[in-house]
Amino acid sequence: MKSNHDKGSVVFDHVIKNYGDVTVINDVSFRVEPGNLVTLLGPSGCGKTTTLRMIAGLEHASAGRILIGGKDVTQLPATDRDVSMVFQSYALFPHMSVVQNVAYGLVASGVNKQEAHAKSEDALALVGLHGYGERLPSELSGGQQQRVAVARALVLEPEVLLLDEPLSNLDAKLRRQVREEIRELQQKLGLTAVYVTHDQEEAMAVSDRIIVMNKSIIAQEGSPKTLYEEPNSSFIADFIGDANLVDVEILDRANDRVNVDIAGLQKYLPAREFSLGPAKLAIRPDAIQLTASAGNQVGITGNIRHATYLGNQMQYDVECELGSLFVVDYQFKQGLIAGSDVQINFADRGLVLVKAN
Repeated sequence: MKSNHDKGSVVFDHVIKNYGDVTVINDVSFRVEPGNLVTLLGPSGCGKTTTLRMIAGLEHASAGRILIGGKDVTQLPATDRDVSMVFQSYALFPHMSVVQNVAYGLVASGVNKQEAHAKSEDALALVGLHGYGERLPSELSGGQQQRVAVARALVLEPEVLLLDEPLSNLDAKLRRQVREEIRELQQKLGLTAVYVTHDQEEAMAVSDRIIVMNKSIIAQEGSPKTLYEEPNSSFIADFIGDANLVDVEILDRANDRVNVDIAGLQKYLPAREFSLGPAKLAIRPDAIQLTASAGNQVGITGNIRHATYLGNQMQYDVECELGSLFVVDYQFKQGLIAGSDVQINFADRGLVLVKAN
């Protein structure tokens, strides 16, 4: 018996997926809570799309269990799972009108055309496309076509909505707009959604939780804030937002903080699980403070190799004792140019000790 606690949930229980001798999903377990939007994030080939396709029933697990709404669906075909998928390519029928595209799944499942048409018009209104039903897909913009694809998935009233790289065919500005629309709609309807992307910013913007995958396993999962501020490895630190990974020395420990030597500068940081001795430090680009060298300033001496103006920020590549540092400055306190000598200091946040792997 499934409980209301399970309704809309998705559970992977020690799932393995093999293609011949190749393991593409290796003993993966997680739970998506009802009403949450959880993103599967990771580099190409990490297993995130295969995981999504296994939820949909388009791929089948070699071992382990998959549950949707508390029901074991591991061996069920896609047609017997209460899920709908929004594809990267939209997959709209070019010869059908917009409303016919949205109604297609309903009609195919036996709903009469009049009822299917009415429900499809309601779904189009939900995604902001009221009055667009009689147009052809070719008469819509890319963002509007993506919303039609979302409406087609929503009209089936699925227990779980699956989105496979839904914004990858849109330009950057439109991606921001449509991802906000998808997130707002998901929260408004209380949908359980599993979202796949390789775009870290997109994942941070839409997710309640992020599951980061790497090399067929889960590298870390948590809220966007947790993954950014408490990465459990150098891979996560570098993948979730840029990070400069440098060698440091932990000098001493006092309760839950450690004194870290960063090329002669000392900072007290959260100890986490680290002990005294060599360690890796992840430094966010905007945690690095640069000032023009003058007098007897405290800091690490560096030299700007490249300076790039990007409108709302300056980006610098700085050579110093720590190696090459990537720096982002949103303040524009002073104009630093390539070739300038600078003193490097660090903010109180944006520095975190990480495992080297």
